Amino acid sequence: MNIHEYQAKKILKNFGVAVPKGVFCTTADEAAKAFDTLGTPVVAAKAQVHAGGRGKAGGVKICKSADETKDFAKSLLGTRLVTHQTTAEGQPIAGIYVEEGTDIASELYVAVLLDRAQSKPIIMASTEGGMDIEEVAESTPEKIIKETIDPAFGLQPFQARKVAFALGLSPEQVKHAAKFMMALYQTYVETDADMVEINPLVVTGDDRIVALDAKMGFDGSALYRQPDVEALRDSSQDDPREAEATKHDLNYVALDGDIGCMVNGAGLAMASMDIIKHFGAAPANFLDVGGTATEERITAALKLILSDENVKGILVNIFGGIVKCDVVASGIVAAAKEINLHVPLVARLEGTNVEKGKEILANSGLPIIPAATLAEAAEKITTEVQQAKAA
Repeated sequence: MNIHEYQAKKILKNFGVAVPKGVFCTTADEAAKAFDTLGTPVVAAKAQVHAGGRGKAGGVKICKSADETKDFAKSLLGTRLVTHQTTAEGQPIAGIYVEEGTDIASELYVAVLLDRAQSKPIIMASTEGGMDIEEVAESTPEKIIKETIDPAFGLQPFQARKVAFALGLSPEQVKHAAKFMMALYQTYVETDADMVEINPLVVTGDDRIVALDAKMGFDGSALYRQPDVEALRDSSQDDPREAEATKHDLNYVALDGDIGCMVNGAGLAMASMDIIKHFGAAPANFLDVGGTATEERITAALKLILSDENVKGILVNIFGGIVKCDVVASGIVAAAKEINLHVPLVARLEGTNVEKGKEILANSGLPIIPAATLAEAAEKITTEVQQAKAA
């Protein structure tokens, strides 16, 4: 789960991370008032969307008066911002964050995130603040500093100082930067974040270290113990299908192919998508119904797949363990009848109650195509979709 910049900065401030003063506004008049309230010669007005690249897309402006701030807010509120990280439709703008001006001496980058290769958190930093870290990693990887953190001990002060010195900071700046990084790591751990990114991290003219921008993402599996964080969810920023999937405890990610996938188990889902690619097609989604799916959840999953207008065919690949094949079959039939299945569906069932599941599908009166193996299922649905396109 992601949150907005203004929300991330509020959390960071609570943990002692230095952030500029700012006001979240939902109207142009509020934005104008915020300029006067902050009392600095200039402010930064920023569109609040779950995407990077806002500045390049016109979503950030340095304003020098209340009227300029108001006009900028008025021009963006209620519209959608398209950046290199959004879809072509962009993200809706419902709020503007007006932040006090900062005396910037230099810009840096720092983040705390999980290194999956080591199964440990790392602190990552760079002197190339303000740039996309992916671009830095590709063009000048030597400018990326990484320090592995032992989760049993947490980030140690000497590690924070080591990173600060590697950024070329002066002794006085190192002292402030080390304190900043220690607070950043505490935020990461205590909020169950999977990423806390500050880009840019700025050194001010008086040697302060301040988070000029902030991005936080959280481990969805830990939200049950972070109710204050979960309350910050802005569903308007999510893909509507992914938001709907969350309501039914489905793991769903929209992709850009045309074959919908319904599978139980993340590994099996990945294998199913791989074999679809092997046969020359592309998956329209990742959808894991989980190991305890009910008939209602299976029905919701199939409806979700069919809500994507790009889907031209569906592959169902279920290995029945805790989820019994007859339950899956009943869900497929119920959903298909309710929605009026209009695309080919190939089903491969194996495991608990598989014969009963196959019997339910065969007697449903629906044009469901059976398959004995995953390879056969992928080849059949690919062929069906290709023939439909050619017709």
